[in-house]
Amino acid sequence: MTVAVETGLWQLDPSASTVALRHRTMWGLVTVKGAFAAIAGQGEVRPDGSAVGTVTLDVASLDTGNAKRDKHLRSADFFDADHHPEITFAVGSAELRDGDAVHVVGQLTVRGVGRPLSFTGRLGAADANGFTLEAEVTVDREQFGLNWNQLGMIRGLTTVATTLRFTKTAA
Repeated sequence: MTVAVETGLWQLDPSASTVALRHRTMWGLVTVKGAFAAIAGQGEVRPDGSAVGTVTLDVASLDTGNAKRDKHLRSADFFDADHHPEITFAVGSAELRDGDAVHVVGQLTVRGVGRPLSFTGRLGAADANGFTLEAEVTVDREQFGLNWNQLGMIRGLTTVATTLRFTKTAA
């Protein structure tokens, strides 16, 4: 069964959306988890059913449950929030495919470095008032200049899990 989403402008509902990350650290022995508290975004579903849009994360809102670690993650060693306060994902194309699968192609920008990123998400809870896009994506932090790695403790890919709820904007 294919789910349809109404054509028009859609606004991200930050109260019903999450962007969380997890990364194995301490030589793979510990998984650090965190989430961004401040998320914004908007999109447009075009008449052909494809979509474009942007999701923005406030770097300073990343919360891993450890204030000292969070401060370090905001520093120039990692996200450099003073100079790059936002992470953005600009969706160039999102297309509904088999059933509820959504193929997304865009550009992820972290620390001022943009890289192409594509993935397949899942469309859920779609009705006339809103829809939810869920996805899990792996990202290589080193591609964005996040190279700090004391004693080789931080290796591998970061997993980003998203649940993004969009609501219809007034015409």
